[in-house]
Amino acid sequence: MRQPQTLFDTHLPPLADRLRPKSLEDYKGQSHLLGDGKLLRKILEEKKTFSMIFWGPPGTGKTSLARIIANTTHADIKEISAVSSGVKDLRAVISQGESNRDLGRQTILFIDEIHRFNKAQQDALLHAVEEGTILLIGATTENPSFEIISPLLSRCRVLTLKSLENKDLDAILKHAFSSDIVLSKSNIQMDETIQQKLIHSSGGDARKMLNTLDVIVQLLGTENKVSDDILSEAIQSKTLIYDKTGDYHYDTISAFIKSIRGSDPDASIYWLAIMLEGGEKPEFIARRLIILASEDIGNADPNALIMATSTFQAVHMIGMPESAIILGQLTTYLASAPKSNASYKAINRAMEEVKENGTPSVPLHLRNAPTDLMKNLDYGKAYQYPHNHPNHFIEAHYFPEGMDETFYHPTEQGHEKWIKERLQSLWKNDINEK
Repeated sequence: MRQPQTLFDTHLPPLADRLRPKSLEDYKGQSHLLGDGKLLRKILEEKKTFSMIFWGPPGTGKTSLARIIANTTHADIKEISAVSSGVKDLRAVISQGESNRDLGRQTILFIDEIHRFNKAQQDALLHAVEEGTILLIGATTENPSFEIISPLLSRCRVLTLKSLENKDLDAILKHAFSSDIVLSKSNIQMDETIQQKLIHSSGGDARKMLNTLDVIVQLLGTENKVSDDILSEAIQSKTLIYDKTGDYHYDTISAFIKSIRGSDPDASIYWLAIMLEGGEKPEFIARRLIILASEDIGNADPNALIMATSTFQAVHMIGMPESAIILGQLTTYLASAPKSNASYKAINRAMEEVKENGTPSVPLHLRNAPTDLMKNLDYGKAYQYPHNHPNHFIEAHYFPEGMDETFYHPTEQGHEKWIKERLQSLWKNDINEK
């Protein structure tokens, strides 16, 4: 491997830090939160903030957004990392918050990786958040429902950040070459194809893209044209060591899930071993497998979800190193199981239908009638109880008036083949035309 050389003799911060956006105008992505009329833009325009948890993948702008909120609202921001801070640090910030409040100034406490705080540390925040002594902004890549205690979660609004789209990454890359103190003075040549490969390799993570670009600059040495080889070497140099909080963490879990989805137990168990040897939390892996069991296997093997849920409970009780045995069993089972995403696609289709057309009234015959008044209003009238009929079934209309859609298309895989045949026999025709 070629030895990296420094293209510019500089002690400047990394490129990702140099390009961190300072205002909403510079910020890219998260249009669902920051577009015209959207929640965060509205509260920033009105300067009416609240405690919140930013939940999303790395490199999506959680820290930058917290700083922009503080700058826009003229608040005093204190930043700590849950990895290296404790209750003593929290009390110091809360004390500062009390002093600031007496002076009429808001204090924002930004906690990076808040999911790494234990229950006692999270408890220490409750009173200050409740009283408004501090405005809490937490950042996490983990599901807050699992990692944040309920009392604290109830005092915050969870805002989901999404991986950046290619157009956003492209804009960030162009901004880097035009405005960065180092890149703007260089003569680095990167054609459109290489740029798109760099963007694609980042997986929606702006920091990963810029860090890779930083490595590219070092690898260039006295050259000025970025080749495929240099790009590949730069990407590889960032993924040699498993880092539970870094890029390789997300690349590895992606490879793990895709190997199981692709029914390759050997590759699946290999990526599992990498994560476990790297110190990954077994609960994190088990949660992802619960999702996969439903999304990628579904009714092709209903036992998959049961086993995945049981595995999560088991590894939570057992801990490492024995949890590796349990996760290994589940991984090989899920990888070997028949696959279907029919139920996953069905709920997505149904939710899109509701979003597009709203929620209609429930037909009277499908409503309960626990009171005489409701019975007099024809609630439940003409409803036919399926158990009173042969095969415990009667063909009836269960949709709102004027609607009849097919969202679920069972496959021929595993148990789902039986489900498909049963539905076809009940409805007397192809279920696609039910």
